[in-house]
Amino acid sequence: MSLTYQNMKRAVKIVIAAGNVPNIVGDAGIGKSALVAEIAKELHARLFTTVVSLAEKGDLAIPVPPLRDEAFIQTTQYGELANVKYGYSETLIQIIQQAEAYPDQPIIWFLDEFNRGTAAVQSELMNLVLQRQVNSLHLPNQVHIVLAENPDDSMGGFAETNYAVTPADAAIKDRTVRLVMQASLKDWLLWAKQTDKNGKSNIDPLVQKYLMTHESYLTGPKSDDLCPTPRSWQRVSQNLRQLLLLPANTQQQLMADIFSGDLGSEVGVAFAEYVLHHGQQITANDLVNKPITEILEQFNSQSEADKVQLLTTLTAQNNSLFLDKDFIQRYIDYLNALSPDGRYAIIQEFAKVSRQHPELLEKGYDQANDDEVFAKFYQLVQKIAAL
Repeated sequence: MSLTYQNMKRAVKIVIAAGNVPNIVGDAGIGKSALVAEIAKELHARLFTTVVSLAEKGDLAIPVPPLRDEAFIQTTQYGELANVKYGYSETLIQIIQQAEAYPDQPIIWFLDEFNRGTAAVQSELMNLVLQRQVNSLHLPNQVHIVLAENPDDSMGGFAETNYAVTPADAAIKDRTVRLVMQASLKDWLLWAKQTDKNGKSNIDPLVQKYLMTHESYLTGPKSDDLCPTPRSWQRVSQNLRQLLLLPANTQQQLMADIFSGDLGSEVGVAFAEYVLHHGQQITANDLVNKPITEILEQFNSQSEADKVQLLTTLTAQNNSLFLDKDFIQRYIDYLNALSPDGRYAIIQEFAKVSRQHPELLEKGYDQANDDEVFAKFYQLVQKIAAL
């Protein structure tokens, strides 16, 4: 089970209010850090962030040599701490000073990339997370700890992940509330459309428009060493705005490579072609309703990734049309315009639809006995499936 961005915000607030420690688990670039920052803003809390993956053993409880009296911070309620300008000590000092200066304001200490820290670093953080104590220092009650982790293959539902992480200690798992986050295009677009004081949206409208018709591209496909994430699309939007200031021939030379550096070559090239065509993109509905000669020419001009995406959407959303002879003929033409790998991907999608609606497949086979178009289609399906 997993939560979208908006539901994750609600869940984290509930866990914090209950006095527990939320542990947000999600893929890199999905928006965990942005989510915690937004929660802090909505709770009017002061946010402190520590990236655990950058920590070394001893950063939390490093031995401190004798220091001058003025080098020790003496608090009124929470004990004393040496003001060491490295490790976590400086963050702890800032947290304590914030708590004493503003005793009624909540504080969120965000421990990001928690399970990308070494086992030794995680061990040092145990008392902080579980006992809310570092040496003789106790965390004020107004301090709320929030963890974030990338998934590891020991977690349910993440058997195929390959992040370089150190699975958290069993005590951490037992004392924190794991909340799995998923990407949601609907939630992401709500943020993407928000504007600053100059009226500029968070994400360029061309990116928004493209993802509205290519929802699966928000976080995939994962067929390259680089693949899209909500964070990478934000960088693409920023780069796009700079590219559009350049002459058209320079845009054409640079765009595909720059976008591929964030999205992977498959999606990067497809999005570059979309931009260079000024955002004119056909839709799955166009494949059904436009005159076949016109739409087939447009379809053939699309990138392979876009053709596969269009036919995937068409197959999933229009299952009842697979009993229509004219639609089947169109569908055959679209399949023949794909590469062998693309055709195989679409037939896999068709098989999924057929399992969900077995009556359509049964009726289709019956029509194949009497109609040449249906016979041709099912022969093609069997040929592709056998590859």
